[in-house]
Amino acid sequence: MGITTSLFLLAAGAILAFAVTAEVSGLDLQTVGWILMAVGGLGVLLSLVFWGSWGGFGRSRTVRRDGAVVREDRYTT
Repeated sequence: MGITTSLFLLAAGAILAFAVTAEVSGLDLQTVGWILMAVGGLGVLLSLVFWGSWGGFGRSRTVRRDGAVVREDRYTT
């Protein structure tokens, strides 16, 4: 799940939990909203953790070239 989907779930959950006053037989919309917000929040946190572990841009990495270990610095322009 990407950060966009997570933010969408957070927004949809907030709408259901706080703005919708309609009642549906057999379904509590406020509870569904809170569940969607929890799943969306977890998705945002996981996306940020994996984005940070991915390395991003402008960082260095260690590679092997011709049997030697070389540190490469990557910068974006």
